[in-house]
Amino acid sequence: MARGPDGTGGGAGFSLADQLFNAESLRDLADEFAVLPGFDRDAFHAEVVAGLEGRGLLERLEWIADCLEPRLPSEFPAMAEALEAAMPPPLDASRTDDDFGRFIHAVPGVLAVRHGMDHPERALDLLHAATRRFSMEFYIRPFIDAHREVTLARLGRWTEDDNYHVRRLVSEGTRPRLPWARNISLPPEVPLRFLDMLHADPTRYVTRSVANHMNDLSKVMPDRVLAHLGAWHAEGRQEKRELDWMTRHALRTAVKRGERGALDFLGYRAGAVSVRLEMPEAARIGEDLRFAVVLDAAEDLPVMVDYRLRFARPGGDAEKVFKLRATRVKAGEPMRLDKAHRLKGDATTFRLHPGPHGVTVQINGEDAAKGVFELLPAARP
Repeated sequence: MARGPDGTGGGAGFSLADQLFNAESLRDLADEFAVLPGFDRDAFHAEVVAGLEGRGLLERLEWIADCLEPRLPSEFPAMAEALEAAMPPPLDASRTDDDFGRFIHAVPGVLAVRHGMDHPERALDLLHAATRRFSMEFYIRPFIDAHREVTLARLGRWTEDDNYHVRRLVSEGTRPRLPWARNISLPPEVPLRFLDMLHADPTRYVTRSVANHMNDLSKVMPDRVLAHLGAWHAEGRQEKRELDWMTRHALRTAVKRGERGALDFLGYRAGAVSVRLEMPEAARIGEDLRFAVVLDAAEDLPVMVDYRLRFARPGGDAEKVFKLRATRVKAGEPMRLDKAHRLKGDATTFRLHPGPHGVTVQINGEDAAKGVFELLPAARP
């Protein structure tokens, strides 16, 4: 389940904020800052923990920074030096994939944004060190807006950094639609030159970010995305299997929207497969709608099979799209795909109503077959 910046989600009573920021994790942070001369770890710990209640995840980060700030030098260069001195060892740079670290180590980013705007080069040095402990993707963005040329120059150098967390920051921090993060005024095409460098990265942590970035861009400049993906395939600098995965991941939203250019790029041709839909005349709320899709083709072809259900509703019909299968049809060998779709009668987000309903099968983004059925009331207990 997706969780918002308030730290909620994951079921009744679950708090991601409590999981990430609690007496134990903040004791670790206090111990790290105890390397600074005169730092009272117990007083800091007590103050921070006492103020956690009622604050969401991002609010707790700001609160930790509030408590830490008066215990650090007031001038930013000295503050940055102290923050770096208290950092734990970097995350393991020998791995090829990893999460972005512990949230308690985001505090240097908060303070860099608060106090480092008049010292951009020093602040970027701090973010470079910090992102090897926790991703600074949120905190690089204000510097992109306030000090664009300086920051972009630094990001360009970071595409070749030895540490893959730093390289990932270049892609992730410049994404136009980064979840939870503030928007940036950077034209979306500007970071493409960084992605051209990073697409051949040997680590999945970086290539996943590149693919997510390209997926963002596909919503505003689909043709540019396809052109760059085509160039990457032509260059052959990335291992083919990895680049194929990146391409599918980068085009996932375009494919979901049925954009012809993306489907063609992935080899999903329109009109090359014959389709037969087998389905019942009626189904009942609370039970399964069982239907089958039979595919046939004159040549071997990749196929992406989706289906739309049309629901009768008092205010007008509504449709929802569901994935069925991505597979490959062999020439002259009909393929049968069976599906049992549960017609939930107790769904909290989409209530079912008896009446005429429909199924539309999509093959490679094109409507290929349709059928109707009568949705009956749920059986009485």
